[in-house]
Amino acid sequence: MSAMPQPRSQTNGSRSMVTAPLRENNVLGLMAGGGAMPRMVVENARKAGQQVVVLGLRGFADPELASIADKFYWCGVGRMGRAIRLFLREGAYRMILAGSVKKSDMYGRFRLFRLLPDLTTMRFWFFHLPDKRTDSILGKLAEMLEARGILMENCVKYLMDSMAKEGVLTRSQPSASQMRDIEFGWPVAKEMGRLDIGQSIAVKEQDVIAVEAIEGTDRMIVRAGELCRAGGWTLIKVSKPNQDMRFDVPTVGPDTIENLKKHGAKALVIEADKTFVVDYEAMVERAEKYGIVVVAHRNDDCE
Repeated sequence: MSAMPQPRSQTNGSRSMVTAPLRENNVLGLMAGGGAMPRMVVENARKAGQQVVVLGLRGFADPELASIADKFYWCGVGRMGRAIRLFLREGAYRMILAGSVKKSDMYGRFRLFRLLPDLTTMRFWFFHLPDKRTDSILGKLAEMLEARGILMENCVKYLMDSMAKEGVLTRSQPSASQMRDIEFGWPVAKEMGRLDIGQSIAVKEQDVIAVEAIEGTDRMIVRAGELCRAGGWTLIKVSKPNQDMRFDVPTVGPDTIENLKKHGAKALVIEADKTFVVDYEAMVERAEKYGIVVVAHRNDDCE
């Protein structure tokens, strides 16, 4: 007879928190935000023999996920208690968080009425966070899930073939001035990531035009284009120095290139092995079409 799984103790600041024993099976939970990433997780996880239970975050997730998941439920962003109950009921003791959620929605007017948070979420948001930076929120979320017997896994576990490979991804090579901007901007972007402010900056002529914060990369690109109407600037998007691959992994794709083209950028620099690329071939093809250089650096290339 196999031994029963034993509760584990984990330290949470000065307190010791007993977590529920983690059980193993082939059921994977997916908390899905917007974009193509959740669909790719479902498809690849099912190919790997996993049954996938999807909780689509209302207002963000693609409704089409219901047609490819083994089980699908809608869940509000502020309904963490419901999410935990559904995952446990379906035997999803491992889960992945994938897709985009606009953090700025958390600070809109009448947010409590729009989000209708349950008691679990209210306690979590107002009493268990040291601050409201992304890493703090998601790190504490992972702790809370694990305490209830749900392990948050690497969000790109089933997407490794779509991670950016080192090198210049386009036929066009970066110019000397673009290389100077990369060398200047890379450590700046890394420092922004270390502070958990944002993952992207816009650079031209060794000057920072814009820095991503709560608005996200797409809206930062718009702002950079407004501030640099002459165009020709470079977007540098990096992982955090101690990137937790369970969440908030840098993501780019064909839509990123379209946005860069519309707002005058001429180069995109991403981090090799740490950046998820939606439709790799289509992104490179579109960058070639628009004359946008795409470079994937390793973490220590410009440091």
